[in-house]
Amino acid sequence: MHRDALVELLGRVASGELSPAAAVESFAHLPFRAGPGLLLDTHRAMRTGEAEAVFCQGKTPAQAAAAFAALAESGGPVLATRATPEHLEAICRAVPRAQAHPEARMAVLAGQTPRCGSMAVVCAGTSDLPVAEEAAVTAEALGAETLRLCDVGVAGLHRLLAHLEVLRQAEVIVAVAGMEGALPSVIAGLVGAPVIAVPTSVGYGAAFGGLAPLLAMLNSCAPGVSVVNIDNGFGAALVAVRVLRSRTRGGASVR
Repeated sequence: MHRDALVELLGRVASGELSPAAAVESFAHLPFRAGPGLLLDTHRAMRTGEAEAVFCQGKTPAQAAAAFAALAESGGPVLATRATPEHLEAICRAVPRAQAHPEARMAVLAGQTPRCGSMAVVCAGTSDLPVAEEAAVTAEALGAETLRLCDVGVAGLHRLLAHLEVLRQAEVIVAVAGMEGALPSVIAGLVGAPVIAVPTSVGYGAAFGGLAPLLAMLNSCAPGVSVVNIDNGFGAALVAVRVLRSRTRGGASVR
């Protein structure tokens, strides 16, 4: 159950529109719901601000669709990640209001999410786009105004510098890169916003499936860089959105 839905439910009880007994029925499945091979955390949105996401990798299309549909009963946003075309088809069939994002390998059920600020998702190369799109789609679903900058890796530094003024307006930056993973360090040396670095598994043999850029990002000489796991655009977006929310709660101005 999302926090806004809970506030609305209690408001209906307070106004007399809904009886306390009927409200109790709405809580029947809290704090979790069991299904075939599933144990869904229906309280997570109230605790953390975001509902449990459906990680499709390793699940059958039917299992992913069942989990998504159960979470959708409390309203959106609901996210499914690492979805194959078969997963997306099953989810959208089970929840017709869900929107498929094939490039991000995601399905999203939109919700009434308060705006929380602005961020940029920057990727070094076109090969990094699936991970960058996962970050961008996640952030937008959770209330962030998101700017995308693609194919601005350090092999052609002028491409990045052409967008410097735009980057300086972002409150948080997610930087996605494979190969040697230098992009986040360069960005962090140019702007004052927090930079969340995402190593990708893009690269030739010595990239070791993303290990080389991961280590490079962890050893960044530029301050203000934090690093998430390899190919984890979803996790980077969650960190960025929580940074934006904390700024808003703290009274910081949102551009």
